Amino acid sequence: MIIFPAIDLIGGEVVRLKEGDFASKKSYSKNPEDVARTFLDAGLMHLHLVDLDAARRDGNNLLLLEKLSLLGLVIDYGGGIRGKEDAERAFSAGANKVNVGSLAVREQVKMLDLISCYPGKIILSADVKDELIRISGWEEKTDLEIIPFLSFYKENGITESTVTDIKCDGMLCGPSFELYSKIMNELPDLNLIASGGISGKEDLLRLSSMGLYGVIVGKAYYEGKISLAEMKEIECLQRG
Repeated sequence: MIIFPAIDLIGGEVVRLKEGDFASKKSYSKNPEDVARTFLDAGLMHLHLVDLDAARRDGNNLLLLEKLSLLGLVIDYGGGIRGKEDAERAFSAGANKVNVGSLAVREQVKMLDLISCYPGKIILSADVKDELIRISGWEEKTDLEIIPFLSFYKENGITESTVTDIKCDGMLCGPSFELYSKIMNELPDLNLIASGGISGKEDLLRLSSMGLYGVIVGKAYYEGKISLAEMKEIECLQRG
């Protein structure tokens, strides 16, 4: 199971939110490069980078993406990918993959075009509350159910998806094990990445035992609930 340490950016600072509420923003660092280097120094090679400014159409942090990419991390970037031009800018700035969420709901044709143009480089980002998809930085409700949504895009070339249970995100209450189990039972060939609610080492061990492809760790690390050494240890469990 791959561990994806997370850096969420607002105004160039490393922040975390609770349940997607921007009013709950808490800043952890004004130097994302230093934070990223600590992940790399611990042997964690992947980085989940979320550009919350771009998600809200309030600028972007592509210059920071460029700097972080030079460190040698494998970066998946999300926030504000609304078509091929945005994706190309992210790739040009150093992203290895991009997370796409709202576009997959609003403009299916554009999403399918992205998947076709960048095979293996598009991660379907599904943010859910009560198993219904939310978009626009989690602020807009839809009536789309998670399983049919994932199934459609898997049939059309998506192999990897990040699923965030908004109710758990930033709450340190434990991830949505039942939701992830349900998805894996329905779509066993999907590379599923869990996001939201990690509260400590035991949560990661349980997700690893379930066979998930990956898990994103954010607030649990920043609040000292899990160490970099523990994250690396768990990442190595299935490698022998």
